[in-house]
Amino acid sequence: MVATLVRLRFQLLANGLRKSPFQIVAVVLGGLYGLLLLGLAVTSLIALRLAPVDLAQTVVVLAGAAVILGWTFLPVLTAGIDQTVDTARLAPFPVPLNTLVLSLAVSGVLGVPGIVTSIAALATVVTWSRDILSALAALVGAVIGVVTAVVGSRMLAALASRVGAGRRAREARTLLVFVPLMLLGPIIFLVSGALRNVSDLLPTIADIVGWTPFGAAWAIPAAVATGDFAKAGALLLMALATLVVFVALWRWGLARALERPARAAESKVSRRGNGLFGVFAATPTGAVAARALTYWIRDPRYAQSLVTIPIVPVLLFFWGGFGENLAILVWVGPVVAVLLSMSIYTDISYDNTAFALHLQTGVTGVADRAGRVIALAVFAVPVSLLLTVGSVAVSGTWSLLPGLLGITLGILLTGFAVSSVISGRFTFAVPAPGDSPFKARPGGGFSLMISTFATWGILGVLVLPELVLALLGFATDNVALGVASLGVGLALGGGLLVLGVRLGGRILDARGPELLAQLQNQK
Repeated sequence: MVATLVRLRFQLLANGLRKSPFQIVAVVLGGLYGLLLLGLAVTSLIALRLAPVDLAQTVVVLAGAAVILGWTFLPVLTAGIDQTVDTARLAPFPVPLNTLVLSLAVSGVLGVPGIVTSIAALATVVTWSRDILSALAALVGAVIGVVTAVVGSRMLAALASRVGAGRRAREARTLLVFVPLMLLGPIIFLVSGALRNVSDLLPTIADIVGWTPFGAAWAIPAAVATGDFAKAGALLLMALATLVVFVALWRWGLARALERPARAAESKVSRRGNGLFGVFAATPTGAVAARALTYWIRDPRYAQSLVTIPIVPVLLFFWGGFGENLAILVWVGPVVAVLLSMSIYTDISYDNTAFALHLQTGVTGVADRAGRVIALAVFAVPVSLLLTVGSVAVSGTWSLLPGLLGITLGILLTGFAVSSVISGRFTFAVPAPGDSPFKARPGGGFSLMISTFATWGILGVLVLPELVLALLGFATDNVALGVASLGVGLALGGGLLVLGVRLGGRILDARGPELLAQLQNQK
């Protein structure tokens, strides 16, 4: 049974790779990237063999504890990303609980992250190959550490499976993961500065972390290398006790999840009025706009685009030297305009099979394109303009305002046009309705990345006229050029928008059934 479930995991992965060449390319590129990081980690651990014991202990213990912490807590925050062997799907089958625990643990170790972690952990044996006892202690600690990491990820996920199954919890997890990722640059900068300030305390911190459940397994060989066998024995007992507790908690949580699977919370539907459908005109375009804007309000997958709005000023403030160069803030509006205007080029893909409603009711392609643009423009235009004016006010560069407005409005209008055409021609492997916003099929993220760079490139070429005029005005302090940029942005962007909606609508009318078939194949 254990072998069967392990084979099932890899069979599901192989089946997913057969669906698209993008998936195979993404797996290959991801594998090469992982091998590069693994090579750096292994090389560093091998080099530590020649380092003093204190330094080797500090690096191995802190890094090992971080690995176990990451394995344990990240799956809870990113629930729904990897469901290769979903526990809920195994509930109907009469698999003994102990067999299921062992099978899931083995499949976790044999997965790509598990293999990478295992190789890096075994490299610590070389780090501590100063004598035979230290090497054996490192081997024991590495095995316990890897198994604890894998079991910890399953344990906390099983315990949290009944908590946070609803939409609000998924949205909270999205924010908890997405915001730190967006602020990764400033976070790394601040953490690096803090570590430089406390570098002398790192060995002491490593000693303390070594006595915690997350660092005990990695501290065993250092104690043996220094001849403190009593400490090594105590650390071994703590590491084993941690593993036993993790397994017991996982088994208990898994049993509860199998016996009483979590159910989706019943949605509370308001019966008062027609919502946004009562606000927009009773036309096909108005109906599409109301439906699309409802998605922007209620669908957590769209929240990723909205979360970036308050983060962009923070990032620019960081790159401006924490206020030393406030002039960089004037680009907040254009950057937000790019992100928002291009956020609907995957709109039909997000619709999934619900796009069939558009085909069944005979909504024209132009009405579909226009409705989606209107829904986005309802908040994208005022937000971008307010950020542009606000950034100019904060930096005190009012002479730049006409040019910045020309760039911002040109980007918005032109981006709406490009998105209307791209969305009517292509579908992308995006998370399905109800899934985690971070869940992606193998290759889906790669194809989205390629398409994003391509559409950004097209947008950059199309907005060159207003952009060049504005930049020349900034360089020569000529407000007239900024005003000209504003006029060109409105005229050229407006013309491209009309053209994009019509062309995208014509493409959508011709390819609608084919797009729906592609969406159905992605289920």
